[in-house]
Parts: sequence; C-alpha cells; structure tokens
Amino acid sequence: MLQQYWKHAAFRPLQEEIIQAVLKGKDCIALLPTGGGKSVCYQIPGILLPGVSLVISPLIALMKDQVDALNKKGITAVAIHSGMQKEEVKQVLLEATESAYQFIYCSPERLESPLFNEYLTHIPFSLLIIDEAHCISQWGYDFRPSYCRITETKRKLGSIPVIAVTASATPLVLTDIQIQLGLHEPSIFKQSFLRPNISYSCFEPESKINKILDILQKVQGSSIVYCNSRKQCKKIAEAIILQGISADFYHAGLNQLLREQKQLSWIQNKTRVMVCTNAFGMGIDKPDVRTVIHHDIPDCLENYYQEAGRAGRDEKRAYAVLLWQQKDLLELAQNGEKKFPPIPIIKEVYQAIADFLQVAVGNGEGIYYDFDFNNFITHFKLDPLLVMNVLRILEQEGHIQFNEQIFLPTQVNFCTDTESLDQFEIMYPSLEPLIKALLRTYAGIFYNRTSVYEQTLARICRTEIATISVQLKQLHTHGIIEYLPKKETPQIHFLLNRAPAEFLHIHQDHYLERKKLHTQRIATITQYVGLSKTCRSNFIGQYFGDNSTIVCGVCDICLDNKRTDISAANFNQIELILKANSSIGIDIAVLISESKNISPKKIWEVLNFLQAEDKISITEEKRIFWLLKNQ
Repeated sequence: MLQQYWKHAAFRPLQEEIIQAVLKGKDCIALLPTGGGKSVCYQIPGILLPGVSLVISPLIALMKDQVDALNKKGITAVAIHSGMQKEEVKQVLLEATESAYQFIYCSPERLESPLFNEYLTHIPFSLLIIDEAHCISQWGYDFRPSYCRITETKRKLGSIPVIAVTASATPLVLTDIQIQLGLHEPSIFKQSFLRPNISYSCFEPESKINKILDILQKVQGSSIVYCNSRKQCKKIAEAIILQGISADFYHAGLNQLLREQKQLSWIQNKTRVMVCTNAFGMGIDKPDVRTVIHHDIPDCLENYYQEAGRAGRDEKRAYAVLLWQQKDLLELAQNGEKKFPPIPIIKEVYQAIADFLQVAVGNGEGIYYDFDFNNFITHFKLDPLLVMNVLRILEQEGHIQFNEQIFLPTQVNFCTDTESLDQFEIMYPSLEPLIKALLRTYAGIFYNRTSVYEQTLARICRTEIATISVQLKQLHTHGIIEYLPKKETPQIHFLLNRAPAEFLHIHQDHYLERKKLHTQRIATITQYVGLSKTCRSNFIGQYFGDNSTIVCGVCDICLDNKRTDISAANFNQIELILKANSSIGIDIAVLISESKNISPKKIWEVLNFLQAEDKISITEEKRIFWLLKNQ
C-alpha cells in the first residue's frame, strides 16, 4: 500500500509501529518532527479500517492540500470548513452516512454546529485523528480554544481509536495533550529530533541580503527564505532575481489562484527560491530543499524547528541558516510585549472591530463578517501587529474566529425551470456551452446552491477564465442563475454575541501564564542564536525533551570546534593534496603517507570536516574525491 499510493519503498522510523497500534484499536500520540511523515501514520489505517476517518485540522489551506492529494491517489476525501455554505455541508454529511468518503477533514469550529452534530452519530466513523494536536494545549505555542471541543466529539463517537499527531511539542505540552483528550494509557511514539543531514547555523552579517545571495551561490538547489514582513518578501525576491537566480515571493495577502501558481512553480523546480512568510510550507512535502534561510528570528524554537525542517527531506545534505543582527533581538523582545498587550488595549481594539463591522451589543453570534484588515487599521490608525495579536487573543478567549486566508468559491444555483432554460438557450446561443457545462459538471446545481470553479468551466468550454466570469454575471442578470462571486476577503466569525467592551471577559490568570511562557520561548530562541559552544542540534533535542540526540558534527558550532583543533598549516596541506588529485581521487592510505607530520587521527578530523561541508566525497573503498564545484 505504501508503494501503491505514496511510491515509497520503505516506512520511515516509527511509521509502521504507529500504524500497527492504530489498527489494533489503541489510542496513540505521535510526536514526529517535520518531515517525519505524520500523515501516512493515520492515512494508511484510515484506508484499511472500514467506515470513515474523521481528521480534525486547524488550517483550511492545509485541509485542502491533503484532500486534493488523497483524491489524486483515488482515495475519497472531503473537507468541511467554516467557509462552506450550509447546503454544501449538509450534502457532504448526507453522503458520508452512506460511507461515500474514506476521510472527512473538519475544522474544529465545525464540531459544535447543530448540523454537524445532527449527522455525527449516523456516520460510520472508525477513527478519530487530531492533526497539529499541540493546538489543544494552552501551554503550547499555538493554542486554539476551538480544539477543546474535540473532547466532546470524542465522547459522542464512542470507543473508536484516536491518534493525535504533532511535529513539535515539549514534554509539558505532550502531557497536556493526553489530559485534554482524556486518553487512558495511550501508546506514545516519539521520533528523535536529530536530523543528521541538516547543518544548522546562525550568522550575524552586516548585510543580510548579501549573505543570502552568498549562500544561494555556494549551495545550489531549491531554497526557502522566510521573512516576517510581506513587503520584505517581495523586496528580497527582486534582489535575488537581479543576481540571475530564479525566485518568487509568497504571502497570505495574495489571491488563492496566484498562491497556487507560485507554489506549483516552486514544487516543480521552475522557481528555485521562494521568499515567503510562514504562510508558506504547511503540508508541502518537497524532498529536495537544500537551504532554508531565515531572514528574521522566529518568535519561538518550535516555529523555527518546524520551518527549518522543510530542508533535506531526501536525507541528503541540507542547510538551515538563521540570520540576525543586534537590533533583531531588541525587536523580538518588543514584539513579545506587543503579542500580549494590556487588557484595556484588547478591549479598545475589540470595541473598534465591533464598530467597524457595525455589530450591535447583544448581536453577532454565529455570523461571519467580511473584514478588510488594511481598511480597518488605516481607519483607526492602529499598529497592524498589535491588531493581529489582539485577534489571536480574542480567538484564544473564545470570542471570535479570525480567518485570514478564507476562500469562498463561486456559488451558483439555477432559479428557472427546464422549459424556460431551453428557450433561453435558443435566444442566447453564446451562453449555451456554459449552461451545459454547469449542468453536466455539478450534480444538484438545479436545486441547490453549489460551489463552482471558473478554472474548470473555462477548460470544459475552451475559453478564458475572465470570459466565464462575464458569462456567469450575464446569466445572473437574465434571472437564469443565482450567482455569488468567489471571495477571498478575511472573515471574522463571532462565536459569542458582542459584549460591551468594558465587560469583555478575559481569563486573566491564563492570559498572564501564556504571556510568561511566551517570554520564556523568546529567551530560548535568543539563547539558540547566541550559542557558542553547544551543538545546535543537541540544544534543539534537549528543548523538546529528546535526550537521545548527540553532537551532530555538522552545525556551525561543531564545525568551529573541529576547526580549532586543527592547525591552518595542516588543514591547507591536506586540501592541496586533495585538489591536486581531484580528477582521479586519492586513496586514504596514500593521503596519509603524503601528509607528512600529520597523524591519521588529525587527517580523519579534516576529512570529516570537509565531508560535512560537502567539499569531498568518500567512496566505500575509502577513495577520496574533491568535488569540482569547490575548486
């Protein structure tokens, strides 16, 4: 099955053990670092078990990517999220009662909806999967209160097995996941956080962009450059392009079609470098990323490890580089204060949001409001970072849900009878191909509002997407269809009625505890940046409670430690011998004999260093070749 659907010859570490435990009906918690193949651990049991698997996932984009990937493999999957119309959700749930799907991906907010609960016990669920399980812990770096609803759903589903998966959880968070989900003696699987093929390093350059260009010129292959600012993404991408390197930029502010085009171009290696915010990368399994460069310091080691871990999934040498300057450390501390503003400020921003959306006190519960973020911050003269942080806090306190990347596809349903439609097609023959395409492609569109996709219709009608949009408007004007154009505006969903700002409830003790933990996380990432003696890989492992990690030998600290043990003269002598024999290689015994006054131990230290730097290759026969790109 692994070969059939995923084209992999063998399982990655722990995957097979996790799958076997789930198939035996055991509850499982799987801590698999980025690139560890989490999805396979629940998708294979989901295929093998009878009935339907319910996957709880926090991000619409991530759900969509996984559903698309499964459907391409011939595995039936569907996503239910907050951007869908009630009729669409009802249709999916109705089909699910007859086992039409092997997987239903669902956002946690949907779990409490009356419609979902009406069908919940009528669907033959056989497995409950909690993706990004760290979101259930308020001690985690990405706490989402909506995840707390999973426990009640689990109770309603009865005794089916549960698997909770995460890529980054500290021992405290791992324990909390077990408590919050009410798992009794689950099987816990923890993969090592050591990625032996990744060389971690931190640099303090005078010019970050020059350092990025230097890295990209020295290390060929696919690359990701992470930035905190959308403007910076575009600026850096343009600077890279000027040096003749293929690059593009990506952030959540781009429309969905453009994001998909940019992502596909990078995945297919048509674009070499993607300069992006952390909106990029979730759910993407590109094996050949050689460098992940951080232009800015992330606000916690969890985020950094997850993003850096997108490098080297093919297990070949890769580099995770973090660039920093002294001012970045100051900004990081200041942004930490902005992330947890005083409670009176939170209430002021809440009041401004309610006024902007024209939500009256005592109203709004269950309603989705389009939210023009840029217009809002301009109108009220507010710091965008502050507003984003307040929105996150209001989410964590259970007042609202903010969808920054909402995508609502075009909605269409016919509002005429078949006889009138036949007459209309005769009168307007240019619109007939689109009418036929709608009716043939989307079952039920004559009776229910249905999501349609202009790209699909354009391909069927052999015309441009813009033409389809114009023709849909024409059909709407003539009263043939009801037409709701697609929208990608961010949305705010009020989970509770609007409260008077002065009575807005914030759990102060929990809020202050989360602030304290965030301050500790900033201290940890700051400590990581400033390491001078401790192996970076070992530091990461210890932070996540992985005591099995060893000194990696390939991070900048380890390489510096090796370099200081070897004299420059000895180092240069060995390098010259290797370069002189670059065309035919040199046997290790010959190298030792030619390296006068240097002990074999020191020679091996130099060779290990050069191999870690990807400057030489050593065959099984112990023949050494200097790689010509380093001449």
